[in-house]
Amino acid sequence: MPPLKSVTLQGLRPGPRLIVTAAVHGNEVCGTRAIERLLAEFDAGELVLRAGTLTLVPVANPLAYALRQRAGDRNLNRALAPTSEPCEFEDLVANWLCPLLAAHDVLLDLHSFQASGRPFVMVGPLDNCATLEPFAHAAREEALARRLGVGRAVDGWLSTYAAGVARRQDEARALGLPEALDQHPRYGVGTTEYMRSQGGWALTLECGQHDDPGAPLVAWRAIRNTLAHLGLTDEPDPAPAPALESLSLYEVIDKRHADDAFVRPWQSFDVLRRGDLIGTRADGQAVHAPGDGWIVFPNARAQARQEWFYLARSSNRWAAPAQPG
Repeated sequence: MPPLKSVTLQGLRPGPRLIVTAAVHGNEVCGTRAIERLLAEFDAGELVLRAGTLTLVPVANPLAYALRQRAGDRNLNRALAPTSEPCEFEDLVANWLCPLLAAHDVLLDLHSFQASGRPFVMVGPLDNCATLEPFAHAAREEALARRLGVGRAVDGWLSTYAAGVARRQDEARALGLPEALDQHPRYGVGTTEYMRSQGGWALTLECGQHDDPGAPLVAWRAIRNTLAHLGLTDEPDPAPAPALESLSLYEVIDKRHADDAFVRPWQSFDVLRRGDLIGTRADGQAVHAPGDGWIVFPNARAQARQEWFYLARSSNRWAAPAQPG
């Protein structure tokens, strides 16, 4: 069984506790390459941790990484939580990773995506006392998001996913299917959502397409900027982007059958107009855009009952609402 590995560096002065994770999905290796580069810089003395704690997890899911695929036994970044009865490899990872996350203040989680597109950052909710994802560190997330070096921010993940799970439950009951993990109300909880549930704050950085040679540079720059912004190194705090293009996820559409198909090879953040034909179900049913906006994370290779694509619309959160078209 592949080993679990983390590297912790301790500064001589007190400061925030930052954890950086990569390869939560085994075929998303840009963060792994960035962490390897960063460790070499620390070893060579080119970079010095002056304060706080830095924990680097170059491969969060070593089984999926060894297989060069998204998951090992299942998707680690769904329903993430410790369990007293581990059954799958990802359960064992969760029992190690969740306490590690909870021991830190801040998480930067590095990912990539299947279709081509621009890098972007995914942030948590605004401060709230609601049941789904109560939160009190939105200002900290927003300040860091503006310093990662990307020009687009997306929110709305967990609320969108929860609504999708509710629809999945209804469809499963209508078909008489047995209960499954993907019908759990907290199935959308991954690394960043778990971190927030433990009192910390977190960002997911989508660094580009899986095979984009520039994605590791995006990931490395983001780590360096995060270290500087948090005061863990002596490098100057990067200037914040004055505005980020701002979008909110609002719906996730599952594949119902493996033969559901897109009408064209969509890329993340391709513009949609109300009524645009997105795809066709295996039974011939057309899937149209319900309104103006964007398609996000289109996955032509998704299996039945997996996320096929997300829909996003403009938001005013970052003072630069995106405009379709």
